[in-house]
Amino acid sequence: MSTCFLHPLPPFHTTTTTLKPFNPIPNHRNFHPIYSLKTPSNTTTSNPLTTLTNILWPKTLPPQLLISTVRTIWNSTWQLMMSQLAPSDPTTGSYSRPSSQFRANPNQLSRQNSKTNLHLYVGLPCPWAHRTLIVRALKGLEEPVPVSVATPGVDGLWVFGGQGRDNANGCRTLKQVYKLREGGYDGRSTVPMLWDVGRKEVVCNESYDIIQLLNSGLNDLAKNPGLDLEPPSLKARIDEWNRVIYPNVNNGVYRCGFAQTQEAYDAAVSDLFNTLDMLDDHLEGSRYLCGDSLTLADICCFTTLIRFDLVYNVMFKCTKKKVVEYSNLHGYMRDIYQIPKVAETCNMEAMREGYYKYLFPLNPGNIQPVMPSGCEHEALLKPHNRESLSSTHTSMNTVLS
Repeated sequence: MSTCFLHPLPPFHTTTTTLKPFNPIPNHRNFHPIYSLKTPSNTTTSNPLTTLTNILWPKTLPPQLLISTVRTIWNSTWQLMMSQLAPSDPTTGSYSRPSSQFRANPNQLSRQNSKTNLHLYVGLPCPWAHRTLIVRALKGLEEPVPVSVATPGVDGLWVFGGQGRDNANGCRTLKQVYKLREGGYDGRSTVPMLWDVGRKEVVCNESYDIIQLLNSGLNDLAKNPGLDLEPPSLKARIDEWNRVIYPNVNNGVYRCGFAQTQEAYDAAVSDLFNTLDMLDDHLEGSRYLCGDSLTLADICCFTTLIRFDLVYNVMFKCTKKKVVEYSNLHGYMRDIYQIPKVAETCNMEAMREGYYKYLFPLNPGNIQPVMPSGCEHEALLKPHNRESLSSTHTSMNTVLS
């Protein structure tokens, strides 16, 4: 969100015809403080915000009027901010995720002869961008597909840290990169985004299209071309799982966190935990979603699970259960985390800060809760014993070696 909104406060009227001069030090014999709103005696008034507050809301203002006024202003402002951050269905209040503007397919790169000019833009807090980092790492595409990492800015834009500019175009914000394409661009500047450096064009900004491209479109550049995360024999099953997991889990946590009515939240949280219960039951007898083979469906599921106890359980009100309380689902998550190169893509501190510090409408105080013990690296490395569910003895360590 790039615009801040401030609604002026309504004036307060008094029936008194004679106004006494403002006295910042009240007569203590007649002054009766409202203890629930009392300012500590050692608090200074040098802070401009404190001074303004004292003028607008003097100590004698009835607390009921103060609370109702602030509640009305905050609710109106919150609805306005949420309409920009998380568009919703006006009739139900359900979160409606905007569609990606730049789509692609695995054959596109061959037609455009742009395989050696690709650059990937990601944000570490983002689960959709995290998918692309995992597939890029597993396929061994770190060198042919370099990365620029953006971080959330206080104004809602993705900005570049380090030297303050991205590695491909020298831009300070992701929005500036999008604008470099022919004809410019004024839409949503989202991650992940795959960029053609030579043509200065957006190849794709839909996460699933990008992981399909990385999986099968760059095998001549990959260090691990033999790994296929979407084999033809499993394509139908992968699609089935995606049709379940995307709306109810991947987008389901956002439907909970961004719901703007109680009814919308109730429906979303029911869909989410019914699906998690079903996944836990399925994974009791299957190492991965489609059997013995890790697929794109598992990676899409993993990037939500790894953030669940850290962020979604608290901030998005997905509070019925934690992933650590699901014996099979938690082991499944640790199994994937322990696949070589996956853990290196999981920056838990960046995830926590990216949500709690920058999603202002959901956490106005910017206070970050302590890291759950189950989300620490050492806890995620505990044995999962899921190898026993495989019908073959081939592990991902062998496949990636």
